Amino acid sequence: MTWLITGGAGYIGAHVVRAMTEAGERTVVYDDLSTGIAERVPDGVPLVVGSTLDGEHIARALTDHGITGVVHLAAKKQVGESVDRPLHYYRENVEGLRVLLQEVTAAGVPSFVFSSSAAVYGMPDVESVTEQTPCAPMSPYGETKLAGEWLVRATGRATGLATASLRYFNVAGSATPELADTGVFNLVPMVFEKLTANEPPRIFGDDYPTPDGTCIRDYIHVVDLAEAHVAAARALRSTPGRDLTLNIGRGEGVSVREMIDLINALTGYDRPPVTTPRRPGDPARVVASADRATTELDWKAKHNIQDMITSAWEGWVRQHPEAARN
Repeated sequence: MTWLITGGAGYIGAHVVRAMTEAGERTVVYDDLSTGIAERVPDGVPLVVGSTLDGEHIARALTDHGITGVVHLAAKKQVGESVDRPLHYYRENVEGLRVLLQEVTAAGVPSFVFSSSAAVYGMPDVESVTEQTPCAPMSPYGETKLAGEWLVRATGRATGLATASLRYFNVAGSATPELADTGVFNLVPMVFEKLTANEPPRIFGDDYPTPDGTCIRDYIHVVDLAEAHVAAARALRSTPGRDLTLNIGRGEGVSVREMIDLINALTGYDRPPVTTPRRPGDPARVVASADRATTELDWKAKHNIQDMITSAWEGWVRQHPEAARN
């Protein structure tokens, strides 16, 4: 098969391309390069520059490259920005997906893997989040991901398209320093940024109903996440018409304070965090049950928190040499 990876020049997308290619799958990257980096695309992998809102361009890419499966990662993904620009997020994430699915089904492509998010759950009041936990997203970003799942599923039922929606939890780490995340939107790079600037990392609220008062999250190494895409793609290929919705996490919770302490230790810094007021909408605990992904895909996360931090730090130091501690 030949897989079109939308958003394949992005942080997660580049890792999916790498994993698919190493698994022997042919890949083609489709990316508008608004946040993606062309240099992330491996030699020998075609790069088509274009928007998912451009149906004619997508149709040509599908035909020209003989595409037989799509992994759709291209999307806007910043929660705060989505609150300020909801129309932009719905246009890019939902309308872009609709246009893509229209061309995919018209071309007779049989398999479609959709990048979803744990943001669809909102503030679940449960010890472990399963795929049956009610979805109540709290941001336009989360809403667009849930709407995307509905659209993917409905299209599959109507056309026979085999689909998988993968709900990512908190992604961190890197396969190589060159593929590291260049954004500063998640906890790990946010802490790196503060340490590099000789400032204390911030904890947003320490009065949550958790053992140390800080929020607990489930972190997944980007390499494990990429391997889950390979497994999902192959599961759809082996079972036409399949419909999967799966959590992709480790099933282990780590508190914000624990994470910051570990980052300090592994990077050679010793800068205690400061506590600031809670951010609106932060749930106390969001930890995945990933049992269904193990059952359906024969997949399980292999990397631990230390792997995520050390690999992410190597990439950060490559981008910010002044951060290195001798």
